[in-house]
Amino acid sequence: MNNFNSTQKQEVAVFKGQQVTGVTVSDKGRIFANFPRWRKGVENSVVEVVEEGKPKAFPNPKWNSWTLGDPTSENVFVAVQSVVAFENNLYVLDTRNPLFNGVIENPRVFMFDLLTNEHIKTFILQEGTFHKDSYINDLRIDKKRGKIYLTDSGHAGLVVVDLKLGTSFRVLNDHNSTLAETDFLNFSGSKWVNTVHSDGIALDTKNDLLYYHALTGYSLYAVSTDILAKGNQKEIEDDVKFIMKTSAPDGMIFDEMGNLYLGDLEYNKIMKVNPVEGAIETFYEGEDVRWADTFSIYKDTLYYTNSRINEANDNIDNLSFTINKLNIK
Repeated sequence: MNNFNSTQKQEVAVFKGQQVTGVTVSDKGRIFANFPRWRKGVENSVVEVVEEGKPKAFPNPKWNSWTLGDPTSENVFVAVQSVVAFENNLYVLDTRNPLFNGVIENPRVFMFDLLTNEHIKTFILQEGTFHKDSYINDLRIDKKRGKIYLTDSGHAGLVVVDLKLGTSFRVLNDHNSTLAETDFLNFSGSKWVNTVHSDGIALDTKNDLLYYHALTGYSLYAVSTDILAKGNQKEIEDDVKFIMKTSAPDGMIFDEMGNLYLGDLEYNKIMKVNPVEGAIETFYEGEDVRWADTFSIYKDTLYYTNSRINEANDNIDNLSFTINKLNIK
C-alpha cells in the first residue's frame, strides 16, 4: 500500500543559502541540525532549531566560529557532516575534511550532555582507521555493545569506536559491500556525476544488525553487530549479507516496528522497506522531497532534510534548504 497520498508533510525550518544535511531530534523533542563545510560562507556548523524554526548556534557561537584558513583547535567545529541525539547526549561528527580537499587532522566525534549543553568527551579516530581522502559520513550508537559505528563515503569502509575506551578500528575497507556501484545518478534526464561510497547507516537493535548502503549504489547490506564489535576482519567480511536491491539513498533509519526508511534520491521519494520480507514501497513522494538526506524519528514522526545536493553549485545564496516532518502512523 502506498501511503504518500494520505501523509501530510509539515515544514519545520527553512535555511536560505545554508545547506543543511543532518537533522536529529532528542528524546525531549529538541531539534538539531548541521551544515557541512562544502563551500565558503557556512554561518554555523551545528544549530538547535528553536521557536518558529529559527536556528541557534549550538552549543554556542564560539564552537561555530572556525572559518577556512583558521588554525584548528580542540573545541571548534571544522567540517561537520552529521548530528545524532541518543538518550541525553548529542554526538557531532566532524570529518575534519573541509571542501573535500582531504583530511587536515584526525576525524572526530564530539559528545555533548544535553542536560547542560556542555562538551563532555571527544572521540578522535586513531591513525590507520581513516585515509587522507576519507569523508566520515554518518554514525549510529550501539548502547548494548558500547560502540559507535561510522561510514566512510570518501574511502569505502566502516569505522568502529569503543565508547568506553575511545579506541577505534576500521573494517570492510574497499570491500564490495562498502564500495560505490556507479559514478553518477540520474535526475530527470540530467546526470549528477560523483562517486560516493558507504554512506547511509541504520541500526536494527532487535535483530542485532547494522545496515549500510553506498550513496551511488542500489544494494543494501547488513552485518551482525556481535561479529562487528569483535573486530575480526575475516569474520566480519564472511558475515556481510546482501539484503536487497533498493533505490539510491542517502541517510537511513529504523522505526520501532522494524521498518527501514530511506530516500529515492533520483525520483523525489521516501521509501519504506521491510528488510525481513524484502518488501519496498513508496512512503511519500513529491517536489517537497529534494534529496532527502537524513532522517530522525520522534513520537511517530519522521523528520528529514532536503539538502538539494544535485541542485546546488558554488553559489547557493538563492537556494532554500528545509527540515520537514511526516507522520508515520
